[in-house]
Amino acid sequence: MTGAIDSGKPAPEAQLRSFNARFDPEHQKLIRSVRAAVRKRFPTANELAYDYSSFFVIAYSPTERGIDAIVSIAARANGVDLYFNHGPQLPDPKRLLLGSGKQTRFVRVEAARQLADPDVEALLAAAIDHASV
Repeated sequence: MTGAIDSGKPAPEAQLRSFNARFDPEHQKLIRSVRAAVRKRFPTANELAYDYSSFFVIAYSPTERGIDAIVSIAARANGVDLYFNHGPQLPDPKRLLLGSGKQTRFVRVEAARQLADPDVEALLAAAIDHASV
């Protein structure tokens, strides 16, 4: 995970662990496994973590700017979602993408193995092709 370390704050990885620790152990395991799968798919991307008190987001960006992220993981108490930046512009013949936002769409992730599904992989490939950076 990238990010400047502020001397008054824990290291980025420790911060991310503290965000995850708010959830029950089974949910923590899901979040960790989804993160590992996304990290494997985007090994050179910057990981940018954002804490929103009741949930947190990990964005995967070619730059150090969250707005340039290709995908993001949103971890909430009620589930884990994989968000696609520019989701409304992505081809989605299987109608996997949920949401109605102007910028993003998401897939609900119940297990990390979903990211290996050919239809989800097609969305990931399209998101990479559509990335502006």
